[in-house]
Amino acid sequence: MSEAQDEDLIFEGPPDMSSGRLMRVSPLVRRLIANNPSAFTSTGTCSYLVGEEELAIIDPGPLDEAHIEALLRAVGGAKLAHILVTHTHRDHSPAATRLREATGAAILGARPYQPRQGFTGTLKGLDASHDLAYAPDHVLEDGAIVEGRGYTFEALATPGHAANHLCFALREEKALFSGDHVMGWSTSIVAPPDGSMGDYMASLDKLRTRGETIFWPGHGGPVREPQRWMRALAHHRRQREASILTRIEAGDVEVSKIVARVYDNLNPALVGAATLSTLAHLEDLASRGLIAMEGDLGRDARFSPAAK
Repeated sequence: MSEAQDEDLIFEGPPDMSSGRLMRVSPLVRRLIANNPSAFTSTGTCSYLVGEEELAIIDPGPLDEAHIEALLRAVGGAKLAHILVTHTHRDHSPAATRLREATGAAILGARPYQPRQGFTGTLKGLDASHDLAYAPDHVLEDGAIVEGRGYTFEALATPGHAANHLCFALREEKALFSGDHVMGWSTSIVAPPDGSMGDYMASLDKLRTRGETIFWPGHGGPVREPQRWMRALAHHRRQREASILTRIEAGDVEVSKIVARVYDNLNPALVGAATLSTLAHLEDLASRGLIAMEGDLGRDARFSPAAK
């Protein structure tokens, strides 16, 4: 799920990818896109099939009967051994249960959604977007290894977009299935209380130390120069943070005013996403002592420069 786009970062346009079309994108990987296009999902959710005689499916997608049937046809006579889930937003995980029922494959990956502990505000963010019926057979911790015939995955904890977000590194191809953490067509939305800007930035730094040469995201086409792109994403967030600080120092104390000044020519349909992303930055800035916050985190909170 993406954030609002703007002129601060030059995005690669969504590739020409059609839903329902099974495409081989590497020697071990095929991609099938769900028919759920939107401003937040690009051309739809990308489900990936990895392997040949024995398969893993990464992010089976929404509860869409046509997409589920297409995945089962793609499995064909092979054995579906693993269903891997990067996170539990409803455009990524609901089809997992249906695939398990049809094939007996185990669901592995993200832990079930848990409301943020100790949060006292009324802000909902993307919490309502989680798949509450998701029930994995095994929750994978950071560094866990999943092996099948011809493929080896390493699970990497990458909270930020969602607190339970994981990426999966495919060792045989030096590839990373990056879910919604890193996408090539847009930045990922980070929306509190479940999303955390501090965690998101730390997760970017974590992936930048690794050696994968291509990322396969949950939406849009591949990221072919991931290290360079992650530097650009981090720079974009630092610029956004600086812009927000500038507006607070200029006297904009309400979130709505900050958003209106920071996001130029914003599509009205994306104001909600931009507001949530701005709140994530504001929460992070407050936690670092760079600004002061009055009231609970949310649209009614007021912000001011930190006392010196």
